[in-house]
Amino acid sequence: MATDKKAGREAGEINLGLGGVFRGLGNLIDLLSEMTEEGKTEISQTGELKGKELKGVYGFNIKIGLGGAPSVETFGNIRKSKEGPVVEEVREPLLDVLDEGDSFRIVAELPGVEAGDIKVDLKDDILTITAESKERKYSKETLLPSRTQSGAPGVSYRNGILEVRVRKASGG
Repeated sequence: MATDKKAGREAGEINLGLGGVFRGLGNLIDLLSEMTEEGKTEISQTGELKGKELKGVYGFNIKIGLGGAPSVETFGNIRKSKEGPVVEEVREPLLDVLDEGDSFRIVAELPGVEAGDIKVDLKDDILTITAESKERKYSKETLLPSRTQSGAPGVSYRNGILEVRVRKASGG
């Protein structure tokens, strides 16, 4: 039975609120159980919805941290609304926050934009990333695990991957 469910997920049947994304909490629990059995600590799933004028991109990333606590992050430009799924113009990029001792390294996937299209703003422990090109728009605001030092963060962008480095505030 677990093999049938896994085959369905590999065929792209996993859903996150988009007409059946995770068809109930049971599928999420099954997925986390399989991850544990196979010794995996991270799994991602992405997909696209194409229409006449709109293109929807969606996905999720599940990580199992220390102590077995899972974190689920969604990304893309499809949002839930009272009327059902809505494709928005602005995409939410996949973002990872890595604790490197005295600093944080934030990695965001922003394909289809140039370095000059990207704006990074840091206020205390809130990082905002926006990018806009002719074809794509991205926006993501994330709460960092602790306060950061004032000043401009270190930023680099290469091959669609943005890296932001910020130092933690003293005692953070």
